Amino acid sequence: MNTATSLIPTLIGVGILVAVATAALLLFRVHAAWSPAAAIARGVIQLAAISLILGGIITNPLWIALALLVMLTVAVSVATRRIGWGGRSALVMSTSIAAGIAVAATTVFATGALEPTPRYALAIGAIIIGNTMNIATLTGRLFAASVADHWDEVEGWLALGATPRQSTLDLARRAVREALIPSVDQTKTTGLVVLPGAFVGAIFGGLSPLEAGRFQIIVLAAIMAAGSVCAVLVALWQGAVATRVNAPA
Repeated sequence: MNTATSLIPTLIGVGILVAVATAALLLFRVHAAWSPAAAIARGVIQLAAISLILGGIITNPLWIALALLVMLTVAVSVATRRIGWGGRSALVMSTSIAAGIAVAATTVFATGALEPTPRYALAIGAIIIGNTMNIATLTGRLFAASVADHWDEVEGWLALGATPRQSTLDLARRAVREALIPSVDQTKTTGLVVLPGAFVGAIFGGLSPLEAGRFQIIVLAAIMAAGSVCAVLVALWQGAVATRVNAPA
């Protein structure tokens, strides 16, 4: 089935899936029930645009670097918005996400685990950026919510002479651990419960299952490294809380 003939079945299938998701949320009266539908619509437009763009730049290192920079900028913007707009929030997310990505990408290419080609840089870079964004967002939101919920405990530590950072240290560590759970579980169940997109895509792209598996385990390890560094830095940035904060909306 070529692209043209598969378009209509694709639209029908996606439309039904969107309707199911929206109906389930509406029936349960979940706030922002239309957000999955809006997200899918936005994703369709963005994927169509990026597919056209990547077709012309995928072998050009400079354009690949620019594409990754745009992805990083959007990721920082999304993560910042989730914890509350502000100059400090943007600084927290930009430095933490960038540091995590830099550590993981440098390790992958410096060790020779992957060849430093534009295709590999784009593939693994995009995956790491997306997952690190999610981990940064979860860490920031979980930490803020935990401090708000346990403010009496934090205030007690402050009254006893603890520094702001010491008074929230256990909460920060808990936020990091909780934020990494989805990535840890995905890694633990890879091949048993989940066949990750990178693995399936590599096979469809012509790689052998063994080579696709090698690529996927590199991706998973890079995600864990980038996410761990990022989550710890977010928690450290946010850890010095001296006054009560509201939980993120």
